[in-house]
Amino acid sequence: MERVTVIGGGLAGSECALQLAARGVAVTLIEQRPVSTSPAHHTDRFAELVCSNSLKATRGDSAAGLLKQELDAMGCQLLQMARECSVPAGGALAVNRDDFSGMVTSAVERNPLITVERREATDIPGGRVVIAAGPLCSEQLFSSLAELVGGDHLSFYDAAAPIVEAESLDRSIVFSQSRYDEGEGDYLNCPMDRDEYDAFYEALIDADRVIARDFEQKDLFQACQPVEEIARKGRDALRFGALKPVGLTDPRTGRRPWAAVQLRAENAECTAYNLVGFQTNLTWGEQARVFRMIPGLEEAVFSRYGVMHRNSFVDSPRVLDRTFAIPGTTIRLAGQITGTEGYVEAMASGLLAAVNTYADLMGYAPLELPKTSALGALVAYATNPETSPYQPMHVNFGIVPPLEGRRRSKRDRYQAYADRARHDLKNALAARDDLFPDAHLNALDSHADEAVVSE
Repeated sequence: MERVTVIGGGLAGSECALQLAARGVAVTLIEQRPVSTSPAHHTDRFAELVCSNSLKATRGDSAAGLLKQELDAMGCQLLQMARECSVPAGGALAVNRDDFSGMVTSAVERNPLITVERREATDIPGGRVVIAAGPLCSEQLFSSLAELVGGDHLSFYDAAAPIVEAESLDRSIVFSQSRYDEGEGDYLNCPMDRDEYDAFYEALIDADRVIARDFEQKDLFQACQPVEEIARKGRDALRFGALKPVGLTDPRTGRRPWAAVQLRAENAECTAYNLVGFQTNLTWGEQARVFRMIPGLEEAVFSRYGVMHRNSFVDSPRVLDRTFAIPGTTIRLAGQITGTEGYVEAMASGLLAAVNTYADLMGYAPLELPKTSALGALVAYATNPETSPYQPMHVNFGIVPPLEGRRRSKRDRYQAYADRARHDLKNALAARDDLFPDAHLNALDSHADEAVVSE
C-alpha cells in the first residue's frame, strides 16, 4: 500500500499518523523540531500543548463534551491518552502536559509503521500528503501552499469578532433592520442611548488586553484594527465607524439611536451572529464583561470570543472539499491550518484526514459525517462556500442545524442537540464498518447529566 507523508507532529499530525498506522498504512511523519522550532514551543515532543492544559468540558450536553463522545466512538487515540494523563479539573478534561506529550511521543516513535524524520518541510512532497503544520507553519512551507491554492486564499492573521448564540439575544431590545431599510433586514441591531454608549466606551478603553508574544506583534495592527484601539482615537470614533446609527430606527422610540452595534448572521440558519467590526485584543473575561453591556446582549452566550494573533490558515470554504482535501490533488490539510480551533478539534481533524486518506487508498467512499453531529457541523461550517468571511472556529451549538420546535431553556436545547447528534452519528458509523470495523458505538449511548457546562 502507498506510503503517506504527514507534515507536523502536533495534535492533528500525531493522531493522523497513528490512525493510518492502525489501518496498516506506512507513514513518514516529518517534524521540524528540534532542528527548527517556533516561538510557541518548548520541547521536541509530539502533541505538545503550547497554551492551556485544558481540553474543555466533558459533559455530553456541552458541545465540547459531545465532541469527545463522538471521537470515542471513532477510536481517537490521543483522546484516550489524554484521559490517562488527566489531572483534576472539575467538569473539564485537563492533562499533565509533560506526561501527555511524552505518551504520544512514545506511541509514535515505537510504532513500526511510522518513520519519523526530524527536519523542516520546506515544500510539499509528491504522493499522498497530510499537511498538519499548525497555525505557526514555517514561511517556506506556507509559501509552497500558497503556490498550490493561491495567495488570496491564505491568511496570516486571525482577526475574528466574537460570535453569540441567536437564542441568547434579548429580542425585546435587538431589532432586525438593514440601513435605510435596504434588503430584508439582514442585520440585527443593538441600539444605545447616549448614557449607554458613554458607559460602554469607558469600559472598553479601560478593559484588560491580551499581552501578545513578540512573534504575534509584527504588523498586527496594520492588518486589522481592534475595536478598543479605534475607540482610543476619540469618544465618537466608533459612532462614526462600526457603531454608526445612520439609516436605523429603534422601534421602541421611533428615533435613530445614539449608536448601534450590528450583528451579522454567521450561518444560513441564523442560529449564531457575529458582532460586526468587533475584532478585539481584549481578554476573554473582559469581552464577556464589556460586550454584555451592549443592550440586548446582557445574557449573551458566546460561541466564540474575539481573537487577534498570528495564525496561518487557509480559506477552507474555497480551498477544501468536505474531506479537507484540496480538489484535484492527493493532499489533505488537518489541524488549525484549516481554520478549525481547539485541541480536541485538532485531534478530530487529524482522525478525519487519516480515515479519508485510507478510504482513498482502498477505493472506498469518503466519510461524510452528519451535519447534526458536533464534528460534522464544524466540518460543514469550514467547507461551506457560504461561510464568508471565514475565520477560525471551534465546535459549538451555534453552528449546528436548528432543532424542530423551540426549547424553553438553554439546558433543554443543548440536551436536544446532543441527543440528536448521538443518534445520527451512531447510524452513520454503523453503516461504515469498512472504515470503522471496531467502532465503539456504545460511547454514543450514554446520556448527559442534568447540569449544563458553560461553553
